[in-house]
Formats: sequence, C-alpha cells, structure tokens
Amino acid sequence: MKEMQFTVERGGPLLPFLLEHVKGSRNHVKSLLARGQVQVDGTAVRRHDHPLAPGQRVSVLAQGAEARRAPFPVLYEDGRILVIDKPSGLLSMASDREKVRTAYRMAGEYVRRTRPGGRVFIVHRLDRDTSGVLLFAKDEEAKRAYQEHWDALVRRRGYLAVVEGRPPREEDTIRTLLRENAAHKVYSVRSGGREAVTHYRTIQAGREYTLLEVDIDTGRKNQIRAHLSELGCPVAGDRDYGAAASPLGRLCLHAHELALTDPFTGEERRFRSGAPGASARWSARDPAGPGPGCGTPPARDSGRKSSASPPRRHPPPGRPTGQSR
Repeated sequence: MKEMQFTVERGGPLLPFLLEHVKGSRNHVKSLLARGQVQVDGTAVRRHDHPLAPGQRVSVLAQGAEARRAPFPVLYEDGRILVIDKPSGLLSMASDREKVRTAYRMAGEYVRRTRPGGRVFIVHRLDRDTSGVLLFAKDEEAKRAYQEHWDALVRRRGYLAVVEGRPPREEDTIRTLLRENAAHKVYSVRSGGREAVTHYRTIQAGREYTLLEVDIDTGRKNQIRAHLSELGCPVAGDRDYGAAASPLGRLCLHAHELALTDPFTGEERRFRSGAPGASARWSARDPAGPGPGCGTPPARDSGRKSSASPPRRHPPPGRPTGQSR
C-alpha cells in the first residue's frame, strides 16, 4: 500500500472519514489505526473516535514507514538545525499541564531515530494553536549561536491571519506597549509594558472575514492576537481575544515565513510553509471572499525594521527567545 494523504473538508470522527477515503473492510481500516499507520497533522492517532476539524491533514502510511517518518512536515534539516511545520494544537515545549505531546519532544524523538544520541534545542516558540515554521538547533554550538543573537539574525517573521471583520486600513503598523495580567491575557497599556510592533496588509477581504499578511518586529507573547483584537478584528477562532466564532475549528494564525541570517556562514536563509487548509479555504465560510487559490503570498523583502524601534537587546545565553503568537 502506498502512502495516502487527505485534507479534512468537514469535521467528524476519524473512523467514518477513513472508511470513506480508504479502500478495504472496516477491520482493515481499524488495523491501520492499531498499527499506528494513521496520522493527523503529523501525529499518530489510534483512537477511532478521534475528532477531526476542517483543514486538518490525515495521512495513511505504508506499513513500516511510521518508524522512519517524522511526526510532522520537515521543511529543512542539516547537521545543525531542524525546521518543521508545526501543526495547530501542539505546544512548542512542555508546560505544567502538558509534558509529553510537544513539538520539542517529538522533534527529539525523530532526530534520535535517524541519529542515535541526537538532540534538539529550543530556539524560539510558537503558541500552541499557531501553526507554521518552527526552528530547532541540533547541537550546543548552534543553540548558542541562534539563541544569543536571535533578534539580530532574524530578518522576517511573516504570518497569515484570518480575522473577523475588516481592518480600518488596508495596510498599517500597530505599535503599543503590552502587559500580561494575572489571567495570562495580554493587552496594551500606556506605560509599564514591553514595546510590540506589528505590521499588517490586506490580502483579500470578504463580508465577514479578511485574510491578512502580518509581520512582527518583536516577538511578544500573544502579540498578534492582542493587537488585531484591539483593532476590532480578532483572529478567527480566538475566543480568548474576542472572536465570536470558530468557523474552521482552530485558531486561524499561521507562521508562514521565517527569514534569517545563518550565524555560521552569513548567508540569508528563508523557510516557508504554504497556507494550511484552514487559511486557504476560509472563503468557504464567507461567500464573498477569495477562492481556494488565495494561498500564500509571494516572498517579499524581509529587511524592513521600524526606524522608530529602540535598539534591540540580545537575550542572555541559554534562554528560549522570540515567543511569537
């Protein structure tokens, strides 16, 4: 059996979806689940009642392939770094509540399968519900080089966001001071916060939703979500920041491009992830919006930095940086 991949069009349990798309008896499909040959967004799933959401990717692997395959799409890998396309719903690193199912742990297990004794190191993070480009270092030297000079190395952090409503301007820059309250919600303040700079431009607009391309100069926690919410256009599916609905069953925020300077060669590297199904087909929920071909915008000059931004301070060695959400 060859590997098969499907994109979920409508939500529902996993088993009926497989029975509809995979040839064979009910027992055959159940055996695929039992052997770990079925993955949802790169993660092996064995429960037949696992809930699926529109835009998720379901893969059925050839027998034996599950032991060799990465649990997520690998965008780039060499001896020093691993760049993955993190699915929505997966933590970048462990929290008090979740220590097992994290991108960090899964990346480490993948590297050890291909290189015994191999390790990965956190360089930056994405929020649990934000999908897209995530970079890990694979040795101590690379970890120090990227962590200690992250802000100086990064040329662009580009996102796609589907938001409710339409921003007052087609293109603009949001610059505020952000603070986090006791409930872990981030909001803008007049003083006493950390500066956050967000640039956005409209790609397509419909009656209810707008697709934006977003760039950030700073990587504050929940920065994009807070700024767009305060603009009156919360990210679709972001109940914490005022979204009225979750039409695609996920937070519609995707880190689609990371451009940075290689600290060892001085060359600029650009890692891109195409628009996930949830972003590419949001128009299905908004008849006036763009068709499925809206996709990922073309690469642009990644060197823009706000002239009014204060000088950047490099983080202390050994600490994860750039938590962009």
